[in-house]
Amino acid sequence: MLRFVLLLAASVLANDLRAQSKELERADNAVAVLREITRTPDKGIPESLLKRAKGIAVIPNLVKAGFIVGGRRGKGLLAVKNAQGVWTNPIFITMTGGSIGWQAGVQSSDVILVFRTQRSIDGIVNGKFTLGADAAVAAGPVGRQANVSTDAELKAEIYSYARSRGLFAGIALDGTVLGIDYSGNERVYGKNITPRRVLTGQISQVPDEIVAFRDELEERTVK
Repeated sequence: MLRFVLLLAASVLANDLRAQSKELERADNAVAVLREITRTPDKGIPESLLKRAKGIAVIPNLVKAGFIVGGRRGKGLLAVKNAQGVWTNPIFITMTGGSIGWQAGVQSSDVILVFRTQRSIDGIVNGKFTLGADAAVAAGPVGRQANVSTDAELKAEIYSYARSRGLFAGIALDGTVLGIDYSGNERVYGKNITPRRVLTGQISQVPDEIVAFRDELEERTVK
């Protein structure tokens, strides 16, 4: 019986480690996406927009698939700039959406969301959050010299981008739902650790992959 219990415990631990490795791999992929931003400054996300961001979400490998009725599904990370201007440890989030129309096939994209207000971030932390309904979202401007128009400044709280064939371009994501990936957060940060505790710096030890994501944000958005 003791041997059975030990084998069961070892099996559970191995499964937990494999599950955590998926989240940490996602963090590694998100770091790679952030690094790509600076490779095409004339056709990418404007530096000025990144520096003014209150929060940034990266969803690597968002999958869009469908036949007539389509949908998109992905998981990523969201970090917030605190009152001292320092990026927090990220929380894990989900992104889901659907569409109806003549479509077929599977497509994978890297998505970045740039949050300009704390209100939008609080909406995600407090529960599910729908882009375009709970906050105005707009396809983001591109290029080193791109300027956000006055009209967009007044209306858009979130700017959205997708990377296709190496270039970042603004993308429409109205109706897409953002939510907390509770299982992902638990696997990385532990049980009973709420998203708000993560974002307010109440985590003492985090994996190296998480630190790398936070550091990459600092480097890409330095003033």
